[in-house]
Parts: sequence; C-alpha cells; structure tokens
Amino acid sequence: MTAHTPIGRIPVIEVSPVVEGGRWPAKAVVGEVVPVEATVFREGHDAVAATAILVAPDGTDHSWAHMVDVAPGLDHFRGFLQPDAPGEWSFRVEGWSDPFATWAHDAIIKIGAGIDVDLMLAEGERLFARICTAPSDGIVAARRSARDARVLTDALLALRDARRPAEARLAAATSREVRAALGRAPLRDLVTASAPYPLRVHRPLALAGAWYEIFPRSEGAYRRKDGTWVSGTFTTASKRLPAIAAMGFDVVYLTPVSPIGTTFRKGRNNTLDAAPGDPGSPYAIGSPDGGHDAIHPDLGTEEDFRAFVATARDNGLEVALDIALQCSPDHPWVKEHPEWFVIRADGSIAYAENPPKKYQDIYPLSFDTDPEGLRSAVLDVIRTWIDRGVTLFRVDNPHTKPLSFWEWLLAQVHATNPEVIFLSEAFTKPAMMKTLARIGFHQSYTYFTWRNTKQELEEYLAEVSGPLGSVMRPSFWPTTHDILPPYLQQGGVAGFAVRAVLAATGSPTWGVYSGYELVENVPRPGVEEQIDNEKYEYKPRDWAVADKLGIARLLGVLNEIRRAHPALQQLRNLTIHPTTNDQVIAFSRRVAAEHLPPAKPAATRAPARRASAARNGSSGLTISAGGGPLRPRHDDVIVVVVNLDPWNTQESIVHLDLSALGLSAPAGDDSSAFYVAHDLLSGDTYGWGAHPFVRLDPRAQVAHVVQVGHA
Repeated sequence: MTAHTPIGRIPVIEVSPVVEGGRWPAKAVVGEVVPVEATVFREGHDAVAATAILVAPDGTDHSWAHMVDVAPGLDHFRGFLQPDAPGEWSFRVEGWSDPFATWAHDAIIKIGAGIDVDLMLAEGERLFARICTAPSDGIVAARRSARDARVLTDALLALRDARRPAEARLAAATSREVRAALGRAPLRDLVTASAPYPLRVHRPLALAGAWYEIFPRSEGAYRRKDGTWVSGTFTTASKRLPAIAAMGFDVVYLTPVSPIGTTFRKGRNNTLDAAPGDPGSPYAIGSPDGGHDAIHPDLGTEEDFRAFVATARDNGLEVALDIALQCSPDHPWVKEHPEWFVIRADGSIAYAENPPKKYQDIYPLSFDTDPEGLRSAVLDVIRTWIDRGVTLFRVDNPHTKPLSFWEWLLAQVHATNPEVIFLSEAFTKPAMMKTLARIGFHQSYTYFTWRNTKQELEEYLAEVSGPLGSVMRPSFWPTTHDILPPYLQQGGVAGFAVRAVLAATGSPTWGVYSGYELVENVPRPGVEEQIDNEKYEYKPRDWAVADKLGIARLLGVLNEIRRAHPALQQLRNLTIHPTTNDQVIAFSRRVAAEHLPPAKPAATRAPARRASAARNGSSGLTISAGGGPLRPRHDDVIVVVVNLDPWNTQESIVHLDLSALGLSAPAGDDSSAFYVAHDLLSGDTYGWGAHPFVRLDPRAQVAHVVQVGHA
C-alpha cells in the first residue's frame, strides 16, 4: 500500500503552482507577483478561509497573503506572494476555519429576523474578546497594527453596550473597518497546512528583458576591390553596441563565434557548393583551430572577446551566446572522441538530417555511448564561456538532445552560477517544450511567430500568461535568422510595427534579429526564410536607412515603455478585452499598488518619443459623456489595442473590463464613467470609458499603448 499524508482537519487540495507534485520547482523572479491557488473547504456550513505563506531560503516564514475565494461555491482561493531575493524558496497554503465570518453571517440573518438576538450578541462579545486578547498566530499576528487593535476593541465595547439597539451593536461589529482589520490579521481556528512546495526564484532578467541578435562577423565586414570579403571582428562589432543600447535592449545575443569547418561547407542560400570566400554556417562548429570553446580567428582573440563583453556592460548590455551542440566534420572531437557520434553501417559518421533536408556539414552528438565523458566536456565548454563573461545562453535545438542530459547540465550550472540564464530554442511539440522548461530552462521560444489572427493571438496570450507561466516563461520573437513568417513577408513596414508591438507587450521577454529595423522581408522562394540568409554569408547593413523607416525608433519607444512600467515586466497579469472588429485585438496588464517596487526619485513616466511608424495625428476616440471621473488606485495599468491589418484602417469598440483595470464605475454604471488614458506611443491623452472607440490607420499608427489613470 502506498503511504500517504492524512487529509488534515481543514482539507487543502489542488495547490498551485506545483510542478509534477513538487518534483521540479515552480519558477518566479525577484519582485514577481506569484499567484497561489488552492481548494479549501470543510464539513458543515462554517466559513473557511486560506492564507498563502512564503518561506524564505533559510526556512523561515517570510510573508503571507490573504487568499480570496475567486469561485464562490467551488471553494477555490487565490492569493499573491512576492519574493524579494533569488534563491530556493518554498510556499504552503494554510486552510482555516473563520469564526468571525461564521458568526457575522449567522448574526446578520438572525438579528435581522429577530431570532436569538441576545444569544448572537453574547456570542459576538465572546468572539471579540478572543480576537482582542489573542489576535492571531505566527506571521499573521505581525499585521495587527495599533490602529486595527483600537478598531477591534471599539467593536467589543459596542457589543457590550446593552444601552444601544441590537442592530447598532451588530453594525459596529461587522463594519467595513472591522472586516479590513481582520483581513490584515484574522483570528484563525483549526489551521491546517498543505505540504510545502518548492519555488525557485531567479534574478529579474530571467522573466523580463529585451534581446537583440547579431552575427558578429557581419558587423564591420567589407568587400575588397578584388571581390573578396574581410570579416567583421569583435572590435568592429562592439561599435554597434551603443546603437543597440540606445534602442533599449538589455541583451546582445551572438550567434556561435567558434571556428567553422570547411568539409561540406554550405554556400550562399544553403547551397551545397561553397564559393571561395564563403564563410560557412557558424552552426557547423569546429576546425583545426578548435571546437566549441575556441574562438574563430577571423573574429579576434579571447582578449578581444573579453573587451567586447566589457564594452557591452559599459553600455548596459549583457552578452548571450548561442550554444549549438553539434560538430562539423573538422571538429577536434570527431578524431579524439568518435564514440560521441553515431557510426553508420558503412563506417561513416551520420550527419544531420530532417528528411528531405540534409545537413552534411553538421554531425549530431550521441549522448548514449559515453554520456559521462560528453556531459563533462559540454559542461567545461559552458563554464569556459561563463568565465569569459557570458551570462546568458540561447541553446540551439535542445529538443534533439536527451532531457536527462539537460536536467543534469542545468543543475550543475545553477549550483555554481545561479545568475546564468538559459533560453530554449525548441520549436517543437508542446510536451517537449514544457518539459524542457520544467527541468530548468529559464525561458523558451514560442509559437508566437506563427500566431497571426485575433483568435490565435488571444488564445495564445491567455495560454502563456496563465498557469503555464509558473513553468515556461515565453520569449516572443517576430523573426529569427531562420524564420521569416508569411505575415512579415507581406505586411510591409506596418506589419513589422504590428508584430513588434505585440511581442514587446505580449511577453515580458522579447527579441529581434538584426535587420528588423530595415524591414528585411524578402523570402527565399518556397521557404519561410530570408533570401541571402546571413547564416551563409556576410551581411553588413546600412543602418542610416533605419532612421527613414521608423522601426528603430519604435523599438526604442517600446523598450522605454517596458522599462518604465512594471505591469509589462510581469507575465501572469494579462486580461483579454473583447472588441467588435476581428482585425483589432485588445489586452491589458496590471500590477496593484501594493506590489509595485518603491518609487524612484526620477520621473516614472517615460518621455513620449514619437515613432513615425507608430503615431497618429488624431486620437480616433470619442469621450464618454456624463458621469464623474473614475478614481483609480495608483496601480500600474497598461492597455494595448492593436490593428492586426497592416494595410487598412480599422475601427472598433473596445469593451474594457473595468475591474481588471482596477477601476469601478460610479454607482456601478459603466456607461457614465470616464478616466484619463495616456497613449505612450503618440503622447496623446484621451478621455476613455468602459467602451472606447478606436480608429487605427496603419500608415500612421498601428496601436495604442495606453497608461490608465495618469495625465
């Protein structure tokens, strides 16, 4: 018979976020608002409640949150915890009987009906005597302020005052102030704790950041008069860093910088025969100059690489490196460790294939013949690059390697370098993507690249920002060096603007591939890939053209908005709002005031820089008439409305859920309410209500990114 834990006096079940029963930790970052849920109930009709307890890495109770019944009748409770440091945290849910709520419910009914009036007041007096003398237990008691103590004592005195009418005594003991005081420090009976569940807390960049991808060899590359190419170097690539930083990016991501093999080297556009001077794919790793831990001599030396990292840091950028665990036929491992590859029946080493595609310039690794030796070698590679200053890794095709290997490797790195972040580039089946996240990958590429329609986007945004967000943090990329989706092939400048807005506001982490600012949208015939793919050639760019197109300015404004607004740095806080037009999507993100970081001395609102591809001269909005202004709490609330049609003006009514925005309409009539809506893209300010009208002309403005409640 399988051992089990007794259910407990107050059942606490269906706790989340829990990954495979606690086999792997759920994820959070410092400052993230973590939703904790559980089903809590009991026998009979007495009221129950629940508390979420956050446990610090040292095992002490750090903080707690009152949980609210979010599904009355189903006993499903939700509260929010907020860790404030990296480490191995945990949490538990405590269910308890609520004697105040039980008494208040019964007393209001009975005294209102004239039944057992004196008895109910006497029981209330006895209850409040307990509340005032034994306020609560453990960490909860710390919330009892002197003011709350006075409120509760006054309620006790009112209950004891037989000169007052029964209704007045009851009203004093069930007032809003009394309920608020007990919400902060309740009297809890029959407290029953769930099991503790692990919560791994990373640094904030593991959840929220903006990545910019480059091929270092293209930055500063040039063609000689005789037609031969000279590669860019780390030194020339570093000259691009200030411009990347000026657009507000946090991470500069480098494709592999190791030596490239010559055997079966691919030519331009993935042709089988490379012309003299073709640099080859940086993913065909390894040559006589070295393997994964070596640096391509055309790019410079190790000292040059370290200087590049230092320049990036001086510009506020961290460096991410692409790790592709595969080898060219010229990799030193091929001769030194043939057991790390698959040997075919004819004695040859198997090259990579995805029939009918063949990649003769790449040998996949085999992790089954000498797993310990290969694991150790890969770990040495990762630690070498960490020593050189790399703090993030984008892992190429991790789904083609064993999960057991990744679980081991990620644990090894986390044990010595918990600050290092791994991004999984696994465009594959959901089960594999999710399990890679469960076993330790911090972030994951997603299907966002192929979600285009309103319905597709709404469903996908809801999916990645829901319970899945406790495990798989999404990274939204409109394009990559391998992928140019049809929407961007056909959408022109406005299409690139649309996808940038969706990516930057739809996910806390997003990225763009170099050249996005230039609207590079010409595909290689028959495939979702750019013509003249940079993987197979040098591709220096004329960055001055970007200023004319406006996309670079838009990227800068979007990143500036993201940095200024904590609501866009969270994942599990998204609400979809209905619209009356299938070409217009609307969603919001909100962080409540109590969860915001301390205010900074500098102005918190980003300057309203105007991106030519994202602004409109007129608001296209009607202001609701009548009513009074809503009184928003000082929450951070962002509403995003996007025209998904890159060629045509679209109009729509947006039906905003005011409660999701932290607003409530006067007397519950949302038709008479209005509030200030400041468009952070255009700099315009509107009067919005619950049902604003929007008109978006993609030639001028593809979206509204609105800050709610601020002039």
